[in-house]
Amino acid sequence: MTHAAEFATIDAVRDFNRFYTNFLGVLNKAYLDSPYTLTDVRVLFEVGFRGGVAASALTRELHLDPAYLSRIVKRFREDELIETTPDPSDARSQIIKVTDKGQAQFEEFVRRSRAQIAGYFERLAIGEPERIVSAMRTIQDTLGGDENTAAPAIIRSHRPGDIGWIVQSQARFYTEEFGWDDRFEGLVAEVAGKFLSNFNPKKDRCWIAERGGLKVGSAMIADGGNGVAKLRLLYVDKAARGLGLGKLLVDECIRFSRGAGYAKLSLWTNDILDTARAIYVKAGFKLMAEERHCMFGPELNGQTWELDL
Repeated sequence: MTHAAEFATIDAVRDFNRFYTNFLGVLNKAYLDSPYTLTDVRVLFEVGFRGGVAASALTRELHLDPAYLSRIVKRFREDELIETTPDPSDARSQIIKVTDKGQAQFEEFVRRSRAQIAGYFERLAIGEPERIVSAMRTIQDTLGGDENTAAPAIIRSHRPGDIGWIVQSQARFYTEEFGWDDRFEGLVAEVAGKFLSNFNPKKDRCWIAERGGLKVGSAMIADGGNGVAKLRLLYVDKAARGLGLGKLLVDECIRFSRGAGYAKLSLWTNDILDTARAIYVKAGFKLMAEERHCMFGPELNGQTWELDL
């Protein structure tokens, strides 16, 4: 990255920080129409959510100066929102718990905070709240995420709206990653549309992989006729690579196809998709045919693979 690009990136982050602090009202003296600051409310949130917490833990986790926290605790005690007792594990600290009045105030802050966010989202178009949440999770996972504590992935059946996501996500990925043109999006839309139009739950199935509430993968089984199942539109988002989701989705396709009574599972792919091809080979698929084509712009080598069930 050049110095100019690096500075532009840093300035963009700083601009976002200024926007977001203003958006949340971080610098306001009163937060959520209360006599308390954002830091005050954050402290009450932590105490209320946990049902009690050591002051030393709050200074460490919230990066607060002990003297500053002490002033907040003193004010809350005067307002009868909290009560404190000595910390048996640290003579220099104390255990902070909310009173009944503090619990009521905490619950009111939660209600106001949710109403505030709901008010922002109500003004947005369909799909925009999800896009915002996705961007927030991307920032959180990228800058502060820990793979060991990240939410596990789940695989579920499709719901209304999922098929549209499949078309959008795959069209965007293959266009950006491989330079394929609009004809690929047209093909995906055609396959997805036929799946919905001809859907038979006994013979067809679509799986969606989710992680932390976000869709990160998909696969379909469609009836190809004559006892052949078609594995279509296998996809794993870049944000979920390395988790083994591709293998899990293919395993689900094989399991369902056998249970549905198919004799053979067939798929069509392109040889540049190395990761997917490796999954097919490991699962026991055999290469049946190859052909050069330019269906999506660049010249590609299409492949047909089959698995006897």
